[in-house]
Amino acid sequence: MDSKIEDDLISEIHLNSVQAKVYLLVTCYGKMSPQTISEKLKISLNDAKIATKDLMNLGAFIDISETEFEAMHPRFTVVNMYRRMCERENIEFKRNKVVDNIGVILEKPYDDARTK
Repeated sequence: MDSKIEDDLISEIHLNSVQAKVYLLVTCYGKMSPQTISEKLKISLNDAKIATKDLMNLGAFIDISETEFEAMHPRFTVVNMYRRMCERENIEFKRNKVVDNIGVILEKPYDDARTK
């Protein structure tokens, strides 16, 4: 996936690099376990578990089971993550074209991964 989107997730929504990579992986390829995330991204299982929990707390993921995580629709989650970041950091929440664009770009890979 495009590193520009990863950079935008980091700069606009203040995800860390691992969270951004995990978010993009699950959004674009469908539900998966921390084990699979760890293998695909070549990160430790612990880092994968921390990132999935963080992304759940940020409103990007839901846990389908004890071991599987799924991304919510990117049009909603990207804006929700941005809104929560604004609240955390006392920034006025207003329309952000970069954030909107992330959701638009991720919509097709998200839908494609779920209509196999």
